Amino acid sequence: MKKAELETRKTGSAKAPPAAATTAPSTATAITSAPDEAVLPVEPATLTAEQLAELKARAAKADEFWERLLRTTADFDNFKKRAARERQDAVKFGNETLMQKLIPVLDHFEMAQTAAQAAKGDALQSLQAGITMIHQQFKNVLSEAGLEEVDASGKPFDPNFHEAVSRQETKDAPEGQVVQQLRKGYRLRERLLRPAAVVVAAKPAENPK
Repeated sequence: MKKAELETRKTGSAKAPPAAATTAPSTATAITSAPDEAVLPVEPATLTAEQLAELKARAAKADEFWERLLRTTADFDNFKKRAARERQDAVKFGNETLMQKLIPVLDHFEMAQTAAQAAKGDALQSLQAGITMIHQQFKNVLSEAGLEEVDASGKPFDPNFHEAVSRQETKDAPEGQVVQQLRKGYRLRERLLRPAAVVVAAKPAENPK
């Protein structure tokens, strides 16, 4: 009897700890359900009269700078359009001055043609002299515009300014020298417009014995 009661007490005391474990979740639930901290409201910043006046002054300057930028942009656009028109006019009418100088030469040629139709005897010689004067006038106008003749007669052949049309065997000139100029060459200042067409001296072939 006593042994049975003693065993019952021991088993009862061994089962007691699980009851304490069941109380743990209620503690965790109490911690997580704690209320959040309160958020303090932020009051809007207040501006003094001096700060407000400074902001207005800065806003006025910003408006002024913006207006200046708009005017500068408009002026620059007008400048680009004007420059484009001037470039087009320069290309279109670039030879205006040259044409004004050539018109009198053209007039003189037309007068010479009229005089040639009735030229006889001494009048023919006068006509030849007039044509020579017109030719010289024409050359002077072109020279003032920057045109220069490329004279290759008697000079060593230069491929930069001469165009060899043929070669001529001769003992009177060293090999590679221009012996005849068939057509004059011209250049505009430093730029070559047309090379001179020339005949170049070649070494004569040796006669077989």
